[in-house]
Amino acid sequence: MRNITDPSLAVLLVLLSMAANGQEQQSADDPASPLDQTVPVAQEEIDAEAIDAVEQPITENEMLREFARFRELLEERNFDEADISAKRVVEMTIKFYGPRSHEAAKALNNLAIVQHNNGQYAAAIQNFTSAIDILEIVSDRLNEELVNPLRGLGAAQLGNGRPDLAAASFGRATHITHVNEGPHNIEQVEILESLAEARVRLGDLEGARDALDRIYALNVRHFEDNVLGLLPSLMRRAQWQHRAGYYNDERATYRRAIRIIETAADKNDPRLIEPLIALGRSYYYFEPVIDGTRGSFASTGEMYFKRAARVAESAEDYPWLDLAKARLALADFYVSNETHNRARTIYREVWNELSLDEDRMNIRRVLLERPVPIREEALPRYTSGSAEGEPAGGFQTGTIQVDYTVSARGRVKNIRTEANPIEFTDMQRIVHREIRQRLFRPALVEGEPVDSDKRVFTHEFFYKDSELEEIRSKKAALEQ
Repeated sequence: MRNITDPSLAVLLVLLSMAANGQEQQSADDPASPLDQTVPVAQEEIDAEAIDAVEQPITENEMLREFARFRELLEERNFDEADISAKRVVEMTIKFYGPRSHEAAKALNNLAIVQHNNGQYAAAIQNFTSAIDILEIVSDRLNEELVNPLRGLGAAQLGNGRPDLAAASFGRATHITHVNEGPHNIEQVEILESLAEARVRLGDLEGARDALDRIYALNVRHFEDNVLGLLPSLMRRAQWQHRAGYYNDERATYRRAIRIIETAADKNDPRLIEPLIALGRSYYYFEPVIDGTRGSFASTGEMYFKRAARVAESAEDYPWLDLAKARLALADFYVSNETHNRARTIYREVWNELSLDEDRMNIRRVLLERPVPIREEALPRYTSGSAEGEPAGGFQTGTIQVDYTVSARGRVKNIRTEANPIEFTDMQRIVHREIRQRLFRPALVEGEPVDSDKRVFTHEFFYKDSELEEIRSKKAALEQ
């Protein structure tokens, strides 16, 4: 499988928006609950001034001003200050409305969202849980207000290395949307995407595929009268299929997107470029067949790269950066297919196009002046073999350092690996083999591919002390 951007960031931004809007719309006339209990608030050193301030009588205007400041800090993405402000809002809200109130639940939810963004997963889990507990008391266990904190709780549990708990949280959130909005509501799609993420991290690829199939069915139903509106969902579906290793399914999904554009728009529509390039790249990967052998490498990707480049070159006012990327995708294919003269010709042309002004030269430095991966597989993060997730606790961190050179032909050579602790030789071999098999767009100097030496890659992995002790014991027994 291949590393992709963790989708929890997109979920987080949605949660931030929903939480902030919900707080802003709360009526000032809602009755406050009696202050008859203490709400557990996970706080990393709540500001002493904030605690002192809430000992004084709190007014609604003061709360609104602090919440407005909190919203402003979120918009500025100043999450450290937003964390402090969110804690003030929690203290003021509990003092004014009482701990058993919708307002307290929303304030705790806001705080938890910021803590999640700051990587304070344990604190975020506690505050999301407190918000959920409050809403269950003041409403019921199937109230739609629970969806937002349940999604946040699941995201924090994923961040904390507990995809099993996250899957349960996302599953419950989905069920609540079914009860309140019906089983075919489109609002559940983002929750199902998070559920698929949890399933992938658990190694339950069939469960992930089931969630993706449900997402697809919902989108087909929703966009029945707007077939082009289905494209973003199809692209996300294909990305998930790639991550799960279902490369044949991934290709079928990209072809479906291409057919939609060709039918609803035109066979030279610029919207074809992205799925064409992605379809071509899917041929860098293959699924084992029944007899355990593997298909031929990149056997039919060239036609899609060529077509994408042609469409980009013929489109009026097509962005120069996207045109460069389309042409580079074709050149990268030629590197993979060892047709190096063709690759060098295109690389040189793109180099010249990206040398026309300072803005383009800044992009040139990123795209062409250093090695860029063309094909790479995900590495296991645990000695047990899993490639996903963060450790929940009880794990130690090891490293594999790899020194290597990327040749002018995009291949890895002069590779040397070192493990720490040195006993984890199996992990060292896995990383060594993967780095050796990687393929790169070579770095260019004055438009010509060159060797790039002194490249260093460090892979972190997680292990338990008991595993290290077992390896050492076996080694000691063999030496006796």
